Amino acid sequence: MGVSTLLVVVLAMVFGPLQAYCQRLLVSMTLVRNASATGAYCLDGSLPAYHWNRGFGSGENNWLLQFEGGGWCNDVETCLDRAKSRRGSTRYMSKYEVFSGILSNNVSLNPDFYNWNRVKLRYCDGASFAGDGSFDNGTSLLYFRGQRIWDAIILDLLPKGLGNARKALLSGCSAGGLSVLLHCNSLAKYLPANASVKCLSDAGFFLDVPDISSNYTMRSFYRSLVLLQGIQKNLNINCTSSIEYPALCFFPQYTLKFITPPIFILNSAYDVFQFHHILVPPSSDPRGHWNRCKLNATTCNASQIQILQGFRNDMIGALTFLSEYSRTAGTFINSCFAHCQSESQDTWFAPDSPRIHNRVFCLHAFLFLYY
Repeated sequence: MGVSTLLVVVLAMVFGPLQAYCQRLLVSMTLVRNASATGAYCLDGSLPAYHWNRGFGSGENNWLLQFEGGGWCNDVETCLDRAKSRRGSTRYMSKYEVFSGILSNNVSLNPDFYNWNRVKLRYCDGASFAGDGSFDNGTSLLYFRGQRIWDAIILDLLPKGLGNARKALLSGCSAGGLSVLLHCNSLAKYLPANASVKCLSDAGFFLDVPDISSNYTMRSFYRSLVLLQGIQKNLNINCTSSIEYPALCFFPQYTLKFITPPIFILNSAYDVFQFHHILVPPSSDPRGHWNRCKLNATTCNASQIQILQGFRNDMIGALTFLSEYSRTAGTFINSCFAHCQSESQDTWFAPDSPRIHNRVFCLHAFLFLYY
């Protein structure tokens, strides 16, 4: 082998994976034109949308549906603000989305799902695709139609091949991860009886626990959200009929045992969002004693670390049901200070991704679920 040939081989070995890692897949937006027939509108009245990259080869009849995340709005003021942004209107959304991580079409970066039909469901209702109501005071009009948006998107995709799905994975991160747990059962009802339907919730296991001031801040937030957006009637009826306060079924820990398809929970035990907004929300720390700890976990003092460890224990405890009573569920709970790990290539499948027994963790997890 000559020097020049050897140089080409070495460069290919070094830069080939890097080139694949840096490739960007841009997928155009599809508006759901028939959504208006059922009143399936975004907060501002615009049509809902999704991005679809068609499957091919062995993945032609397999579908991955990814809920977009992005928080919630639990009062009229914040929903009105949200309606003027990409979080509440397709008018302000980018018309092309980068598909990376679990949505990538590159076999070296996403070996399990690269050739599946991959769909990103855009989030514009502010209630994890679960509301069904409206607000109209004669001056301002808001549509709380997340449940109808979910139904409209699925109905739009069924004749495009989803109705013939052999395998389907419903996924999402953050508020989208919560959407997965709220809609996992309903996806199975739309698909053929012999279809394999499974669900992945990434950073969507939001806990109902007291904050450092012993207040249930997130519980209050979710209760007002459920009331404002008319969510309760869309929550799992087995959960709402078995609990004193039905609105609590918006929390995954209460509805988990009523989910029928196999589920996989991917979460950090020290989820950054939950650390900052559930465990130590600004209202619980008016003097900012936790500010340094929030910015850099290595600066947390012994007392703060103990509280964080307690939160981790709460997370593990809430998931005990899966390990003790379910044979079709799985979890991967790591100790990263992170929020959402399946959408980013860095944490989904990269040379320095977290590993178990020298295998990249997400790939290992899904092989466990699917093969």
